[in-house]
Order: sequence, then structure tokens, then C-alpha cells
Amino acid sequence: MTRKTTRRKFIMTGVAVAGGIVGSAALQQQQSQMAAKSAIQVPNTATMPERVLGKTGVTLPIFGLGGAGQTPLSKPGREAEAIAQIEAALKLGIRYFDTAASYGPSEDNMGKILPGYRSKIFLATKTAKRDRDGAWQELERSLKRLNTDYLDLWQLHHVSFSETLDEIFGANGAIKAVEEAKEQGIIKYTGITGHHEPDIIAEGLRRYPFDTTLVSINAADIHHPRPFSKTVLPVAQEKNVGVIAMKVPAYGRLIRSGILDGMHQAMGYVLSLAGVHCCIIAAENVEQLESNFKVAQAFKPLTSEEMAAIEKRTAVAWQENTFFRAWT
Repeated sequence: MTRKTTRRKFIMTGVAVAGGIVGSAALQQQQSQMAAKSAIQVPNTATMPERVLGKTGVTLPIFGLGGAGQTPLSKPGREAEAIAQIEAALKLGIRYFDTAASYGPSEDNMGKILPGYRSKIFLATKTAKRDRDGAWQELERSLKRLNTDYLDLWQLHHVSFSETLDEIFGANGAIKAVEEAKEQGIIKYTGITGHHEPDIIAEGLRRYPFDTTLVSINAADIHHPRPFSKTVLPVAQEKNVGVIAMKVPAYGRLIRSGILDGMHQAMGYVLSLAGVHCCIIAAENVEQLESNFKVAQAFKPLTSEEMAAIEKRTAVAWQENTFFRAWT
């Protein structure tokens, strides 16, 4: 038996044991039973505009739920709030759910609700490990926490430096785990994420045929000396890479400061950029989630004049609204 086969068998058995069942088929049966027993009615038709996520060919709503930040999903001791928010998202027709191995209890919280709707959602998580074995270990843990035997999207998390790219693509780099997992059907699509240096993400897209990229883009980004929108989007468009935007309202600062009038401008600007397919935004509570959903539901692409007017407003406050660029 090869190492790859052993690895897949271990993962499938491990996930099954975590769910108190035996075998991957039984896991799928349990998930179906969970959905049947649930009172949540998931919409069968689109509840907001949708777009095809680049080369994946998957059609997704333009707005997904972020699993970290100012949200109970990633905060210890707030399980009830987290579950209520995940359930609310399903009822609204949100199908993109974002999390990561390093987001506290976020994966565990999603794993309590989402398995019953696995065939209806697009589930994405991430690993910050740069070596093959470390990435495999995180993948195994993520699958167990999420109570699933596959991921729609597995991403290399916050890639910030050229040295990191070299490590990832090295002889024993994390890309080996990505390729093996994809070959075995444990993951469907691969991605790279970052909020520090757009040149690094662009180089990553040139070096490897990633399916998606998750990058920080908001209405203040254009004024940064090295904007993601000007650097990453052209490369992504050339290679038909699916682009997911994050940090859209800059943790709410763009709105609370009065720079923008509301989420309709923050989200509207980002989703009107050529090459952006969707965005993920975390919510502090169910009410905020519902408000953000309504904005996405009403989205219409902004005109060039509207885009320019928003950029003029953010020009005086770009530094405080791109603070996350310092994170690595």
C-alpha cells in the first residue's frame, strides 16, 4: 500500500470516527439524515446575484460568510451565537463559507451545522503550514473539525514573502500535500491567500495554476503604493483565477469613520472591480449578517463615475483602512 493510499484511508477513517460512524459512505448518509431532521429551509434558487468563480466553473453568490474577525464564529465561548449565525446564513441562501485551521473554534462551529447541507454549500478552509507533512496534518484536523470527507477549496494561508513561496514550492513543500489531496479527491480546488504583499500573490499565481486567490481589496486599496487591485487582478484575469475579496469594509472602519456612507458603497465598489467574483465578510451578529445580505441582494455594478467618487472619498484615509497590510 502506498503512502498516498494510506493517507487517504487514514483521513476517511478519522473523519468517520470523529462523527461516530464507520466509513465515508456512512458519513454521507449521516449528513443527509442531519439535513432531513433540520428545520432550516435552504433556498433552492438564487437569493442574490451569482458569478462563476473563474476556472473552477462553480457558480456562487457574490457574498459569502467570513469565519474570522469580528464574529462569534472564531471566538471561544460563543458557540450559541456562532451556530445561530451559520443557520441564518443558510436560510438566506448564502452558500460560500470561509474558515481556516487557525481561526479558533471556527471550523468546529461550522462542523456542527454545515455537514447536513454539504451538497448545497461551497466550503473553504486554509492551512498556514509551509511543509508537506505539516499541511497534511492540518488538512486531517480540518476535515475532522468540519465533519466532512472533502473540501471544495483548500488554500495556502497568508502567503507574504518570496522565501515563503520558495518553501511552499520546494521538494517537501506544502504544494505536495495540495497536489496529493487534489489527486485523491479530498479537495476539489486550490487557492492562495494574502493581505500583505500583492507582488507575492501575483508571483504565486504565475508559478502554480491555483484555481482561486483570496486577497484584501477595498475602496482604499487603490491609494496604497502597492495596491492588490492593480497588481493581482490583471494576473488573475489572464489565468482565469477565481478572485474572492476580503477586508471589504476594513473591519467596519470605512463606514464607522464616515468615509463611506455604508456597506452598499464598500461592497458595491469591490464587486464592481473587473476580475472580482465574490467577497467574504464576517458579521458581528445575525442582524449585521442580514443587513449585509440585503446589500448583496440589491447589488448593481457601479458606474465609472460612482467608482471615481468613492475613490476620491477614500484618498484621505487609505492608510488607516489598509492597516492589515502590515500583517504577515
